[in-house]
Amino acid sequence: MARHYKRPDDYWLKPDPRFQDKILSKFTNCVMMGGEKATAQRVVYGALDAIQTRLDKDKVETMPRTAIELFHLALENVRPAVEVRSKRVGGANYQVPMQLNRRRQQSLAFRWVIDAARDEKGRPMHLRLAKELWDAAKNEGKAVTTKENTHRMADANKAFAHFAW
Repeated sequence: MARHYKRPDDYWLKPDPRFQDKILSKFTNCVMMGGEKATAQRVVYGALDAIQTRLDKDKVETMPRTAIELFHLALENVRPAVEVRSKRVGGANYQVPMQLNRRRQQSLAFRWVIDAARDEKGRPMHLRLAKELWDAAKNEGKAVTTKENTHRMADANKAFAHFAW
């Protein structure tokens, strides 16, 4: 009988051309709209270049040395541990806190950072994305606020955690 081996989720994903990083490649795919990957890469690399310029200029002790390290730190700071899901029990809806797997944490972090950058208007997208990643690395900004609100809601509703099945 044949054994079925489940490949990792990013098996088919190629690393990005500049940093050879699969997570950055996946992030670029999430930034992409309408299949325009070159535009998405221009935005992401423009943001990372702006971050690197600022890192070289400011020389902040607590910040990482390279833009790609700052990118990973920002995602780590935005990544949620729990979320609330609506569960209908006996005619009533409860907000039930649930643990998240690594893949869901990453996709939420991507979504929150990109949405926060897209919501701000009036500047080029690569600068808005750079600002949001910089703020997230400092544990500030809209994406981190979204994570904190999610955790606060899960904490407020932990009385209903026994409905998580």
